[in-house]
Amino acid sequence: MRAHLPILPILIPFAAALLQMAWNRLAWQRAIGLCASVLLLFASAWLTALSDDGLLRVYALGDWPAPYGIVLVVDRLAAMMTLLCAILGLATLLYASAGFDERGQHFHPLFQLQLVGLCGAFLTGDLFNLFVFFEVMLLASYTLLAHGGGMARTRAGISYVVLNLIGSALFLIALGLLYGTLGTLNLADMASRLTQTGHDAALPRLAFALLLAVFALKAGLLPLSFWLPPTYGAAGAPVAALFAIMTKVGIVAILRVQAVALAPAMPDLLAGWLTTLALATIVFAALGALTADRLRAMAAWLVLLSAGSLLLVPAATDERAVAAAIYYLLQSTLTGAAFFLIAGIVAVQRGDCGDDFRAGPPTATWVKLAFLVVAASSAGLPPFAGFVGKLMLLSALRQTAAGAVTWIVLLGAGFLVMAALARQGCILLWKRPLERPPQPTAAVNWQRATATLLLVAAAPLLAILAGPLSDYAQRTASQLQTPGAYVAGVLGARAAATGHGAR
Repeated sequence: MRAHLPILPILIPFAAALLQMAWNRLAWQRAIGLCASVLLLFASAWLTALSDDGLLRVYALGDWPAPYGIVLVVDRLAAMMTLLCAILGLATLLYASAGFDERGQHFHPLFQLQLVGLCGAFLTGDLFNLFVFFEVMLLASYTLLAHGGGMARTRAGISYVVLNLIGSALFLIALGLLYGTLGTLNLADMASRLTQTGHDAALPRLAFALLLAVFALKAGLLPLSFWLPPTYGAAGAPVAALFAIMTKVGIVAILRVQAVALAPAMPDLLAGWLTTLALATIVFAALGALTADRLRAMAAWLVLLSAGSLLLVPAATDERAVAAAIYYLLQSTLTGAAFFLIAGIVAVQRGDCGDDFRAGPPTATWVKLAFLVVAASSAGLPPFAGFVGKLMLLSALRQTAAGAVTWIVLLGAGFLVMAALARQGCILLWKRPLERPPQPTAAVNWQRATATLLLVAAAPLLAILAGPLSDYAQRTASQLQTPGAYVAGVLGARAAATGHGAR
């Protein structure tokens, strides 16, 4: 069983999707989906625990070794991201099973296919299969975005589809250029060939520049970020909560490609421009949060702000900065997802007022407390995980070339977010209309409450566990920033369907 553990995060949701398509009754689909999500959580947690020994686990499908066959590569970063995906998947599916899944057909199989794409993107060891898993993830997300109908979702879906089709075309062009010049798409093999003399660097540089543009589009880097706030703001609450990790797919891909292939052979490819655009993205997102008219729209802007903060790191090529980014990625993803679920509950409890920032019916006390916790963490206030993550980022980026500007932008953005959350939160949760008496608060069923509180609990819990988590992040960054070990592990591991690993 342990030998085949690396492929389980892909097989479990894929098998669940097939079963759900065979049994079309909603009750069966819910049961299968929740059972599969629990199994995925256990499998990814086990994989994360095993990966902390520092071994690189290479799983060769069909016993074809790299670089000729399809390989899955599990290190600390890949295992951690599959665990994060499993946590989000279970929480959002539990929330959706309270009635959101009844608003359209095929929600559950598409949800599981979305998990297949996400987990596969984190685990794959070659760029072509990264493209394949991107497409699986995006095809499922197109329909999930439109689930429930509505003109706003249709408009957002059209722009989302068009931009991602352009991104897919650029991805294929980049892959063609890389294969034509290097003769491989396996990331480890590519890295070893790039460092060899005799290769014309112009075409590979162009190909990697296209790849980085595609990953930046997925991550929401300015000027490719205009699609993200309206898309995430229009999606249903559980769908938007799951989408909170989709921007991180692009960021992790940039970190991986930068560490393994670019840092040894093209260390200057990210210099300057990525940091500048990341800072511009942070400012753009903070101003967007300040002008948001709905809680869900504000949550979307905060997801974009976290993406911009994380994209400050790849150009820094510093191990401490990467470790800080890993911790920040964990807390910002869970906090952002919690924000979307809270917005969904607020919309239900306020009836016609929805989650608009205007006076309306009261919300439950626990919803107000949950909002305060998530808002404080998003603004980077102590004692929550957002404060720890931002402090780690500021400390790590202090010595970089743009350290002073980075501090000003991050602290200024935090102040704007804090002002926006304080002002709009007071209107949303405490201001009552004068012309009519308060309406009774609608009850929240246990699935939605449980799913939301599980994600809200991450803000204090990750702060309490900041010591061991930051140590894990440091080990993860150290492993990621050692490309020679990655290349040797992938190309030197023989047929790891038998479970062999390489340091």
